[in-house]
Amino acid sequence: MLVNLKAIAHKVSDDELLQLSSDNPETRFETTKERKLIIMSPTGSNSGRRNSSLIAQIWLWNTQTALGEVFDSSTGFTLSNGAVKSPDVSWIQLERWNELTQQQQDKYAPIDPDFVIELKSTTDKLSNLQEKMAEYIDCGVRLGWLINPTDKQVEVYRIGCSQEILDNPIALSGEDVLPGLTVDLTNIL
Repeated sequence: MLVNLKAIAHKVSDDELLQLSSDNPETRFETTKERKLIIMSPTGSNSGRRNSSLIAQIWLWNTQTALGEVFDSSTGFTLSNGAVKSPDVSWIQLERWNELTQQQQDKYAPIDPDFVIELKSTTDKLSNLQEKMAEYIDCGVRLGWLINPTDKQVEVYRIGCSQEILDNPIALSGEDVLPGLTVDLTNIL
């Protein structure tokens, strides 16, 4: 749900968003690039189960390769277009993450992830997630997966390419962005 706060504030700052999130831990917030507030409801149990499987597989691969940092769905990033987004799963190359100061890492890190996953829950509109994926790619995210369990499809987004739609894949490759990563989708789709 997009909330227009024009009556009380023109734009939501990072500090205000952090305070709002702290005051309302049961609710997830993002902002548009115009800094309008987006309120997201918690996901259902099946979405949480699926997301846990995805993050566990990527975390395990990252633990073995030590190539970057893995983030969960409660992590917000200030993208290069000014929006604050919280992908369901994200990954940033270690060298890029280490370039940030401790203070930047502690807040909504001002960095575009290298890789993101959005997992469609039953309450999500597919078109909204597709717009979000396009925004990630426009900001420099190198690889993104939009996983749609309802339709048993995955939309793969790559920088400089059209989206690729995969019907009922059993696994996904991290390609050259996350080398050697294979994510099993058996219990996801």
